Amino acid sequence: MRKIKLFLNGIFILILALTALGVPANHVFAVKAQPALVELAAHNPTQVIQVIVQKAAGNSEVEKQVASLGGQVTQNLRIINAFAAEMSARDAVQLSKTSGVHWVSLDASMQSSACSQCVDTSKLENAYIRTIRADQVWNKTPYIQGQGIGVAVIDSGINPNGDLYTNMGVNRQVADIRFNSDYNQSTSDGYGHGTHVASIIGGDGSESSGKYIGVAPMVNIINVKVSNDDGSAMIKDVVLGLQWVLENKNKYNIRVVNISLNSAVAESYNTSPLDAAVEILWFNSIVVVVSAGNKGSGTIYPPANDPFVITVGAMDDKGTATITDDKLASFSAYGNIENGSVKPDLVAPGRNIIARIVNLNMGLAGSHPTNKVGSQYFRMSGTSMAAPIVSGAVALLLQDEPNLNPDQVKYRLTATANKSWSGYDSTTAGAGYLDIYAAVYGTTAETTNTGTLPSQLLTTGSEPITWGSAGWNSAGWNTAGWNTAGWNTAGWNTDYWDQ
Repeated sequence: MRKIKLFLNGIFILILALTALGVPANHVFAVKAQPALVELAAHNPTQVIQVIVQKAAGNSEVEKQVASLGGQVTQNLRIINAFAAEMSARDAVQLSKTSGVHWVSLDASMQSSACSQCVDTSKLENAYIRTIRADQVWNKTPYIQGQGIGVAVIDSGINPNGDLYTNMGVNRQVADIRFNSDYNQSTSDGYGHGTHVASIIGGDGSESSGKYIGVAPMVNIINVKVSNDDGSAMIKDVVLGLQWVLENKNKYNIRVVNISLNSAVAESYNTSPLDAAVEILWFNSIVVVVSAGNKGSGTIYPPANDPFVITVGAMDDKGTATITDDKLASFSAYGNIENGSVKPDLVAPGRNIIARIVNLNMGLAGSHPTNKVGSQYFRMSGTSMAAPIVSGAVALLLQDEPNLNPDQVKYRLTATANKSWSGYDSTTAGAGYLDIYAAVYGTTAETTNTGTLPSQLLTTGSEPITWGSAGWNSAGWNTAGWNTAGWNTAGWNTDYWDQ
């Protein structure tokens, strides 16, 4: 009983002391402070901090309490009936217990809501980016935008332009090489096709103020020109380009090759030199993405008919982000190939795709002036446009998981493709609609092409290769096979000029 009396007497004396300081007895125990402030005071009680004190209307005693505790008022925040003050963390908590104080908060630093690593999509007009959900990959930690991945564009050349730079002014068109045969022996693009394809893969949209952004806007582009300025090319030029890519893949970290062209002549993948060339790259850890072609049913020509590569058909996205109104483009090629597989492997938007083009007075733009969009962009349709959308998507996936091999990449893309759209048919659209967000955040490491026989033009030495002996770097040319292979003319996909 004596201990209880002593305790009560102590409390009474404390209340009298606080009352003498102007602190009403009925408010001395309630802590009205931000939890972070209370925690700070517990660990660093003497640390001098900035606080904001909200008080009762008309109360002028709280400011005096700050002074009595050794602090000082720094600003009057009358708009919220508060003031800013500087004092120790311990005294700030003590102040929160006084009468007339509603709440004491830390005067915390403000952070910009701008994301320095994000891609600004506020002005984005490319519906296909949202259709395949690339924008959701860009702006979610770790901000995957293709950084460090090299994509080789086997095409008509690429004209340097502002959409292929980083925001720090570094040119992402990191290499230029040519294998074409006409008068223009530079690596520039007098036709326009290659520049358009490269823009779809990796343009950052800076010259359109963010309207037309490619799939992997920070990827590195390798310009491999194989086409003349009228769009014509020969298979040997394409093979030379692929050979250069293989020899320089480590120098430029080339992980993806985009081929938006097809042979003009049908041929077995077992005898086509073009198919043999793409398989060599595939077995050397380079993902090859190929357009299906634009001739509709039953017209899968090399290299789209190769069972290993990713063959891409075209969808009409109707200019909307949702896929519910999308349908297969009428021109998109599809059909069975000789080993019984169905092509394309998957589909992506390929109609009315707007991307960068440099020379609007010649080549494609000169022939189709109504497809110009402003002074620097151009509208084009075809599986030529669908393939680079997938190439950009592969770059995003490989940035996230660089150890995936081509067969794993192909499996991931097809396993996560979207089948939930009206009219989906596996015979025309393969595994379904590209969904790069689902692919990047997928986890399967399974492989495709298991048991698929490589081209009979390939060898590991004295014998044609089989699946078990191919490996990822052992396949080579079977030179004897070249005696029976013809050098057929390669034809660009017929492009469609939809308005």
